[in-house]
Amino acid sequence: MSVSEALKAVDAGSIGTVPGIVEDSTRRPLRGAAFLRRFGLGALGVLLLAVVWELYKALGPAEGVIVGGVTVLPRTTDLAMPHVVDMVGRLFEPVSSAANALPMWMAVLQASAFSLGVASVGWIAGVIVGLFLALLMQRFLTAEAALFPWIVLSQTVPLIAIAPLVRRWGAQIEIGSFEWEPWMSVALIASYLAFFPISIGALRGLNSPDTNHIELMRSYGVGWWTTLFRLRLPASVPYLLPALRLGAASAVIGTIVAEVSIGLRGGIGRMVVEFAAAAGGDPAKPYAPIFGAVLVGLVAAGFVSLIGVFLRRYRRGEVPA
Repeated sequence: MSVSEALKAVDAGSIGTVPGIVEDSTRRPLRGAAFLRRFGLGALGVLLLAVVWELYKALGPAEGVIVGGVTVLPRTTDLAMPHVVDMVGRLFEPVSSAANALPMWMAVLQASAFSLGVASVGWIAGVIVGLFLALLMQRFLTAEAALFPWIVLSQTVPLIAIAPLVRRWGAQIEIGSFEWEPWMSVALIASYLAFFPISIGALRGLNSPDTNHIELMRSYGVGWWTTLFRLRLPASVPYLLPALRLGAASAVIGTIVAEVSIGLRGGIGRMVVEFAAAAGGDPAKPYAPIFGAVLVGLVAAGFVSLIGVFLRRYRRGEVPA
């Protein structure tokens, strides 16, 4: 067998059973039925959450559950726990009593779109950095020994503590006519959280091919780059997709928290803080931006799932990140 024939065999999945290389057609589920099942389970989960909320509000004590002087479960008054119907209905009312006030749902969508855009920039930067570090650590054992502890250590730094510092450092950057915008600081913090799961998941995926397959590629004199694109990257898909999904969720969380920390206006994080001040007179209002934050997270996870559709050939089974 020549080198070209060996590479074609790897692409076709005929060399052994390389994880993630080929999809087993005999076990392929009906995509439409699987989608409806996932959608139904998701809707059932939302409905169950609403039922639990209303049951606790109806049966729980007005002052909450207090154990040893510490409140472990919230109060059930209308001020602390508005009804689900009231929270949903508030979305279709104006944001304020001003004459030109937008409907709540429109204001939440605008803020969610802003935060989603910033989180997307942070996620893309996190993907680039995470994949670069994973490739570097896979290629050189010395790099893995040197970088891996620092990658883990980076996630122990409190996000709220570094957000104002990043904002201040960014404001001092001057490169010609380039000006550092406040949203760039938020995107940088989002990428800081996103790169960690991506780098770890990608490293696990790149190291996942069986030793026999690696040795076979070496026996035909195939270089590292060819092995990377023909074997390691396809085999890493089941590990990489969950890592990308986790990185997207981390980017959304980092964006919202950073918006609160540095006071960036226009996003869903700032809206959460502003609407929380109105909780005393309008208890359902603070929950509108929370719904927006959930929507941003769902859109981010859905985008990664869309990437998985194009890579379904290599998805024999995802490995948790």
